[in-house]
Amino acid sequence: MNYELTILLINALLCLAFPWAYNYAYAKQPGVGGKRLMGNRDNLPEREGAAARGLRAHQNHLENLVPFAIIVLIAHVIGVSNSVTIACATIFLIARIAHGGFYLAGISRVPGINGVRSIAYFVSLFAMLVYATQLF
Repeated sequence: MNYELTILLINALLCLAFPWAYNYAYAKQPGVGGKRLMGNRDNLPEREGAAARGLRAHQNHLENLVPFAIIVLIAHVIGVSNSVTIACATIFLIARIAHGGFYLAGISRVPGINGVRSIAYFVSLFAMLVYATQLF
């Protein structure tokens, strides 16, 4: 397995980890509890705080994982792997980890920088687009 496929696998594992984080937060939410989550989940209260943010972060990661996976798999099939694809895959992974962490923690600003979650998103998007240019 080449480096880019390894990064794709790590992103898929990250996607599988999101529900653990936000469902843990949801189970701690008043009126939910772990036993109710093990049932059919009818009539549960709306997710709040980290549980709601985690769900949105997971959905966002899924929406970005699909095109990234397509790009990586096409590159693999046609035999494209170079310093640009390696750098873009690495940047994509780091940006997605940052985006998910900021989203789950509710961090939108660090000292002197507003919109850090959005910046992380756009960095991952840019990395994906640059990666895609290597297919041509």
